[in-house]
Amino acid sequence: MSVRLAVSALACVLTVGGPVSAQPSTAQNNAAEGEITPELERAVSAGLRAIAESQGEDGAWEAGRFGKNVAITALACIALMADGNLPGRGVYGQQVERGLDFILANSTENGLLAADAANGPMYGHGFATLFLGEVYGMTRGGPDTARARRLHEALVRAVRLIERTQNEEGGWRYNPVPYDADVSVTICQIMALRSARNAGIEVSSVVIDRAVEYVRRCQNPDGGFKYQLESGASAWPRSAAGVASLFYAGIYTDEAIDRGLDYLETSALPGRANLQSRAHYHYGHYYAVQAMYLAGGERWSRWWQAVREEMVSSQNPDGTWTDRSVGDTYATAMCLIVLQMPKRYLPIFQK
Repeated sequence: MSVRLAVSALACVLTVGGPVSAQPSTAQNNAAEGEITPELERAVSAGLRAIAESQGEDGAWEAGRFGKNVAITALACIALMADGNLPGRGVYGQQVERGLDFILANSTENGLLAADAANGPMYGHGFATLFLGEVYGMTRGGPDTARARRLHEALVRAVRLIERTQNEEGGWRYNPVPYDADVSVTICQIMALRSARNAGIEVSSVVIDRAVEYVRRCQNPDGGFKYQLESGASAWPRSAAGVASLFYAGIYTDEAIDRGLDYLETSALPGRANLQSRAHYHYGHYYAVQAMYLAGGERWSRWWQAVREEMVSSQNPDGTWTDRSVGDTYATAMCLIVLQMPKRYLPIFQK
């Protein structure tokens, strides 16, 4: 049976002409009692201020040794948008607007979104396409008709590039060519396609069907996910990505999801294991919190309280978080996205 992306009606469409601080109108898109604490609010406020102050003059954020990067810029902007800021609107609206202009300036004719310092460009392309999809879905480009047209064109080209670079297995890898694939890059493209579809952009259901089958085949008997089809043990960060992939492909009730969630709770529940010093900590929790949120119920409640406490307690005095591999801007953006999940401003996170 064909698996198609569900088109969710946005519970709250934030427009450039409307109030940025408006809360979504349905109960399921409001923070539940106790989800947002004073400690969380202070941590997020300091983090938003720190990330806004680290933006470059050209609108980009840098990623340490990776230089100016569309992935980091997109994630930083998404972190700001998770607080209700939109291009030109809100306390940090100017930063989002400049970040958008930087990514649009790095949209190529073939659709690839990549700056000169791109490393593994499909990672950056996926995150940047997600950002464009969220901006377009929330604003339709805003009152600036020239920018709105550029945004729409760049988003459509970016989606078409994802569709035509899917490999025979059904996934994607580092470069925009259909050769091999891995779960990590594949989730980036699935989320980007979901965001674009939510925003009204046509997305091939065949591409999604094939991506779902690829992700399913990457699941191990223990419920976790391997990196590529050929071989590999389960690891919690990519397992979080695997579960999120199925959710964002429009599958909400499935034995594969249940096994994946069980694996995550056993191997990576915050506070239960010392994971903060391990590789891919922020990447893993970025997807894990989304998976648990979409699962809902006790799984979400248990995970949210644990990850909230762990991340708030690990914040640096200057408002940033640390990632020794990719850099503090990356870590700060990821933590801010995680910690602002209960706000439910972003269309991609609205049920």
